[in-house]
Amino acid sequence: MGLIQDRHGNYQRRGTITEQDILATAETLLRAKLERQGSISNPEDAGAFLRMRLGALLHEEFHIVWLDQRHRILDCQRLFIGTIGGANVHPREVVRAALSHNAAAVILAHNHPSGEPEPSAADRAITQELIKALRLIDVRVLDHLVIGAGHVVSMASRGLL
Repeated sequence: MGLIQDRHGNYQRRGTITEQDILATAETLLRAKLERQGSISNPEDAGAFLRMRLGALLHEEFHIVWLDQRHRILDCQRLFIGTIGGANVHPREVVRAALSHNAAAVILAHNHPSGEPEPSAADRAITQELIKALRLIDVRVLDHLVIGAGHVVSMASRGLL
């Protein structure tokens, strides 16, 4: 992206900057912050990072943050892409990806293009299916975040896990 940070912590770039450039830069900075912290310790940190990835999308996407035993980020992966009204999530593919990352824990996340982050009945149902499937391979689901227009709902904070 060609960003340059000066000794005061300010960033500069020559040329035109698109909205996509700004969002990608924000995502990079938030991920670096999480990595410096060593682990994800609360839904707000994960929500800020995932809001950058998912908040402005016009279609639904389902992402997973793969974590090790100490809840350090191994990877953040988009697993499923949907339409404006939903995305099909397949537990078998989630389990396969968890094994390939050697993950010990996960944070699930998806966006609602409508902007309303309230978890639907379908969101609650797939969360329970994924918890059961991942439990079979000793992977804990720490949270499922639903991203809306500027807002994030933590299903764990709501007692829905």
